[in-house]
This record gives sequence, C-alpha cells and structure tokens, in this order.
Amino acid sequence: MTALHALFQGELPRLVMFDLDGTLVDSVPDLAAAVDKSLLQLGQPAAGVEQVRDWVGNGARVLVRRALAGGLQHEHIDEVDAEQALELFMQAYADDHSLTRVYPGVRETLDWLRAQRVELAIITNKPERFVAPLLDAKGLGSYFRWIIGGDTLPQQKPDPAALLHVLQLARVEARQALFIGDSRNDVLAAKAAGVPCVALSYGYNHGRPIAEEGPLRVLDDLRQLLVAG
Repeated sequence: MTALHALFQGELPRLVMFDLDGTLVDSVPDLAAAVDKSLLQLGQPAAGVEQVRDWVGNGARVLVRRALAGGLQHEHIDEVDAEQALELFMQAYADDHSLTRVYPGVRETLDWLRAQRVELAIITNKPERFVAPLLDAKGLGSYFRWIIGGDTLPQQKPDPAALLHVLQLARVEARQALFIGDSRNDVLAAKAAGVPCVALSYGYNHGRPIAEEGPLRVLDDLRQLLVAG
C-alpha cells in the first residue's frame, strides 16, 4: 500500500488538485527577473531572487505591491503606482519562462496518478493567462483536466471557492479529493473546503516552515506519496 492509499483508508482519491508555483515548478527565477525589470523601469532598485521567493504566493497584484514596498506589508502602496507596476510586470513575465524548472519527482508522480485514472487539476493564484502556456512549455499541460488561475474566479486562495468549483466540475466529494500545495494559503483553502491536504517542504511559504500550518503530511518529494506508507 502506498502512502497515498494510506491517506484514504486503502483507496485512492478520485481527484488530486495541485498548486503550481513552489509545488510543481520553481518559477521564482523568472518571477524575480520580471519583478526586477519592472522595478528598474520605475527607477527603483532590483529586489533579487531571495526576496521575491518570500513574496510570492498571493498572486501577481500582491507580488508587485510587495516589490514596491520592499517587504511583505504593502498596505501603504498607492493604487495607481501598483497598477502601473502590475502592467509592467505582466508584460515582462509574459516574455520568458526559460528559468522555471520542474521539481524532481513531479513527472513521475503525475505519470503514476494518470495511469491510476485519477483526475488532476491545477489551482493557482497565478493569473490564468500564464498558466497553460507555462505548463505546456514545461511538458506538463497534458496531465490536467481543469486549470483555475488567480483571476478565473472572483476569489483566490486562501478562499476555498476554486477548490469547491473543481469538486463540482469533477462531481467528487471533498473527502474523495486531495489538495497538494506548499503555502499557508493552500492549507487554509483545503481546510476550508474540507479537502485533505499534504504540503511540500521546499516551496514558498514566506520563509515559514509549512508544518506550522498543520497539513496532514509534509513531503520533501512528491514521490513519497508513491512508496509504502
């Protein structure tokens, strides 16, 4: 029995939903390049990869506000300035995803789940326009039946709306599904939707250990789901 079977009392989930950035792919190098290009165009110093790594996870709008603020707290940033920065960022990020890398174990895990006829979905706070092209560029697009971006619905994670929407589309009950993410937003959204959640230790959680958020299990590699557990 695999660790995934053990999470579902000897069965497999009918649906597995994944976050994208920090879960399936390390996209921070490309995000940081776009952030830095935007900041330099606005006459501000570049932020760099390590700072951007702590800022991602809440969608593009919040990312650029944090970049303008130089930290996680961005309430004081003027909305007009934020909109200008967002437009520059969206233009810069659309140009190139060559620095983004698929994490080890992702392809093997997706292949295994597909072979078991488990339905797969992506639920990310990344703007929808970027998701399918990025997945296709990295050879991951064919795995997922449903893709929900950060602007597909009015709500973003940690709101559970996207998870509930996919559950409805798949005609699957919450207890028959699994959500896999890397951040507090992912765990909170899954808990609010009543969906079991496991989390990856290597992702983006604003510098905090993901175990603090109380997922069912913390993984260092997705392939840990496929071994005896």
